[in-house]
Amino acid sequence: MTEADVTHDAFLGGLLYLLQPRSGYRAGLDAVLLSACVKAKKGQSVLELGCGAGAAILCLGTRVPGLTLVGVERNAGYAALARRNGGELLEVVQADLTELPIELRQRQFDHVLANPPFYDRSASVASDDVAREAARGAETALKDWVKVAAKRLAPKGQMHLIHLAQYLPDILAALPSGIGSVEVLPLAARAGRDPDRVILRARKNGRAAFKLHAPLVLHQGERHETDRPDYTPAVNEVLKSGAALRF
Repeated sequence: MTEADVTHDAFLGGLLYLLQPRSGYRAGLDAVLLSACVKAKKGQSVLELGCGAGAAILCLGTRVPGLTLVGVERNAGYAALARRNGGELLEVVQADLTELPIELRQRQFDHVLANPPFYDRSASVASDDVAREAARGAETALKDWVKVAAKRLAPKGQMHLIHLAQYLPDILAALPSGIGSVEVLPLAARAGRDPDRVILRARKNGRAAFKLHAPLVLHQGERHETDRPDYTPAVNEVLKSGAALRF
């Protein structure tokens, strides 16, 4: 990508700036909320599957300094942007998550996060933009995302996924044995509306009972009535100051 093909975008209220494609898939709210849910501590290791230009994992690295950050990205253009965005803070591996290099398959991580493509293309229309389609259209099976994420977890490590609420049963069914302490945070656009997304957290060797949290409401009011953002205070703190999001 040339400089004319990218934009320089602020995240976390300007605490982080990222290069993103001017057209194609561009990270937004989902990536920031996913990163805000990860309970990482200085000195721990984090792997993101399908890191794109690095938005989620670098938001996490901005909030929690001192992490070892590794991103896997299949698309060469996005992998190059992630390397530029992360510099020495982010190790980027260009690979398909189902064909990880042996060096990475020999490593384990305290946290693994992923924002898998949402849309089953057997039941929806593909995008004409190749990069956007790769990020939004589900080519790799959801069960493979879950399986690979689970395999890369260190003992007591945590997995975080964000996805459409309608696919929560598929995610739960794909969790392998040995992954427990499952928590689900539904995301509702406005109060009184059904959640359309969920964030799932699970732990390797976890034994706590399944927990379904009250929905996180993203926007204030019944409808969007002005040109200004109308995020709820909790979400605004995440977006503007890099706050953690408590389950």
